[in-house]
Amino acid sequence: MSGKTDKVKGRIKEAAGALTDDDQLRAEGKTDQAVGKVKEVVQTAVDKVKDVKKKLTE
Repeated sequence: MSGKTDKVKGRIKEAAGALTDDDQLRAEGKTDQAVGKVKEVVQTAVDKVKDVKKKLTE
């Protein structure tokens, strides 16, 4: 799953947890959002490394 997808899923879970007063679901939503953010940061770093590699091999 992509980072953006995890973040959206997390927001939905967090909102559902807030509506149903389910602290566990709310916490899962926050965790999913954090995982999504980490995935996006990692992907950005990977993309930058690929760009540098490409420039060095040209």
